[in-house]
Amino acid sequence: MRSANLLNDFAFKYVFGEDCKEANDALKSLLTVFLERKVNHVVVKNSEIVKDFSKMKSPRLDLLVEFDDQTTVDLEMQLRQTKDNLPIRFSYYLARLHGSQELEGKYYGELKETIVLVFFNVNLIDNHRMCNTFTLRNEEGLSFVEESQDRMKLRTVEMAKLDVDKPLEDMNEQEKMIYYFLNCHKGMDDSKIKVMIESDGVIQMLEKRVETISDDGWKKIIEDFRKLHENEERMERQLELEEAHKQVEDANKQVEQKNQEIKQMIQLMLTNGMSLEFISESLSKSEDEIRDLLR
Repeated sequence: MRSANLLNDFAFKYVFGEDCKEANDALKSLLTVFLERKVNHVVVKNSEIVKDFSKMKSPRLDLLVEFDDQTTVDLEMQLRQTKDNLPIRFSYYLARLHGSQELEGKYYGELKETIVLVFFNVNLIDNHRMCNTFTLRNEEGLSFVEESQDRMKLRTVEMAKLDVDKPLEDMNEQEKMIYYFLNCHKGMDDSKIKVMIESDGVIQMLEKRVETISDDGWKKIIEDFRKLHENEERMERQLELEEAHKQVEDANKQVEQKNQEIKQMIQLMLTNGMSLEFISESLSKSEDEIRDLLR
């Protein structure tokens, strides 16, 4: 098997974001398939992200893509296997992207459409759809603005929902491309990948891009990136454990505080001459429980 793996966001951004015709063609095919709209011309506004890995301070990479009509797409490949508050994170990405538009001296109607298109490999949304689009709606599903005027969209692709055993001939274009993302590292050793490479023009295009990151030079960069992600995941899991431990401690403190309040009440009732039996009935606690509280 080769080193290329499109679940690695650095490899993903290189394949689709390098400043060359082949990458641009691959990007147009990707956006056409997953945004379900014809894409004839796009520009990657931050193609420099793949040029100087050594100066990167964060393993998070995104592709900012602009269409002819100035629609901007934030294209993400989330490698992490933890849910890690992903809905909150994606909402933040969309709000940040939409709010980055320069509007001084302009009408709000001049705001351009912004889309966050994010691929991730966990089940997050409670339905059977691999691709979901989210916009501003109320509790009954009523759109806040007319669909034609909706400038903010979040498009999620849950790759983990793909039925990898589904016959190739029954897969749609989205499923084929996701299958390729998940298994391209197997190359021709995978029978479905082999058929797609031999017969599917879009996959052939992607394969040519992937082949450029299959040598030993790329292998080290991709491996370094994988380790960065693993370290980040470990830190996130540690934070989750610490947060869970804190919640348990807070709950125990609340129970202890409540018990102290009940203890003070019992002591006051005893001071006022009330019997243990009466206190037991009043508090719906057994006499043994009351004695335990008083110790």
